[in-house]
Amino acid sequence: MPLHVVILAAGQGKRMHSALPKVLHKIAGRPLLAHVIDAARSLRPERIYVVHGHGGAQVRAAFGDAAVEWVEQARRLGTGHALMQALPRVPRVANVLVLNGDVPLVSAKTLRNLVRTAGRGLAIVTSELSDPAGYGRVLRDAKGRVQRIVEHKDATPKERAIREWYAGILAGNASRLAGWLAKVANRNAQKEYYLTDAIGIAAAAGAPVVAVKATDRMEVAGVNSREELAILERAYQNAQARKLLAAGVALADLWRVDVRGELACGQDVSIDVNCVFEGKVKLGDRVTIGPNCVLRDVNIARDTEVLAFSLLEDAEVGAGCRIGPYARLRPGAQLAEAVHIGNFVEVKASRIGKGSKANHLSYIGDADVGTGVNIGAGTITCNYDGVAKNRTVIEDECFIGSDATLVAPVRITKGSYIGAGSTISRDTPPGQLTVARARQVSIPRWSLPRKNPAGKK
Repeated sequence: MPLHVVILAAGQGKRMHSALPKVLHKIAGRPLLAHVIDAARSLRPERIYVVHGHGGAQVRAAFGDAAVEWVEQARRLGTGHALMQALPRVPRVANVLVLNGDVPLVSAKTLRNLVRTAGRGLAIVTSELSDPAGYGRVLRDAKGRVQRIVEHKDATPKERAIREWYAGILAGNASRLAGWLAKVANRNAQKEYYLTDAIGIAAAAGAPVVAVKATDRMEVAGVNSREELAILERAYQNAQARKLLAAGVALADLWRVDVRGELACGQDVSIDVNCVFEGKVKLGDRVTIGPNCVLRDVNIARDTEVLAFSLLEDAEVGAGCRIGPYARLRPGAQLAEAVHIGNFVEVKASRIGKGSKANHLSYIGDADVGTGVNIGAGTITCNYDGVAKNRTVIEDECFIGSDATLVAPVRITKGSYIGAGSTISRDTPPGQLTVARARQVSIPRWSLPRKNPAGKK
């Protein structure tokens, strides 16, 4: 049977207290809805439909390139009504899987099991909590068969004592589900058409309703508040940390690392506390990352050390380098082997050759730095003239003295030695000392200016 997936994503999320539609709030740096779409894609369905409502234009704009079909729920009259908007597009013979856009951690394994279990009836995902307040309870008959779901607001005290709750995810045949939905009424506290009522109607008609229990409640937990969002963020990150540990990565604390993209690690990689990895990050063998570092779209080769409080983004780092502490590699930074970038040094759109060093308080922008170069503290490349970025070339084995200013475009030729405090605006001859600074002058008989006593002119 072909599989079609419908994701319900029309809710406002009032308890988020935000102008942002709920499904655009983020887990691991990506919208909640993105995680759900990924889970749906893992099943290789023929179509994925996203039912949007509140902030629909924002939601669609955030997923402009997504291979989904958008369905508007102009009047938000409940989950049953939301599914009714999408079902006419689904072939009658297809199986349909219904997901919620605010349940980001659901696993492909659970969904595959759910779809296989549905058969000619319905399969629903449930879980158990000691206090499932706010969730619909699963009512069963004396033989343990699912009878219906009762929403928390409509439940009696006895029904509220039930620990098994419905996670809002179901699967079944599209044609039969449409027939059961057609019989749903809105006689409830919310005056809405509940999708859960279709489950009771199916059971009453003799259709088998099978509950697939999720053993990890975080997998099926939804987001309705900032607190729940934060809890699921930690659950997601802790799961990523455990995967890293299982792969041999040494983590200082599995609760204090955030992976907001893809992190690939070689052998004997070590990561200290409070580090954030975004985009695609690759760490080679024996790379060590110090505390409080942020790495975004970075490739770091073997035996490199990144010290505390460093920010690296869109950069390539060679083997055996030493970065930081408090260093910044901006987009386009390319470091060869054994390069040292020290505290409060910023590198942007520059190539730095093997064994070169900039250990203190420098800015290297739009530059080509050769091998064996030493860049002294306080050195800057003046790369921007107000209109264009210009390049600085520092050839092999140059020594740049402290507090030098290199005004691009300029070439510091091989073996040049630049005196401290120099402003270099012309190409230098190779192998020579170049000094370009104002002459030091002392003024004799100079006295410190003094303020006049009060009242005197």
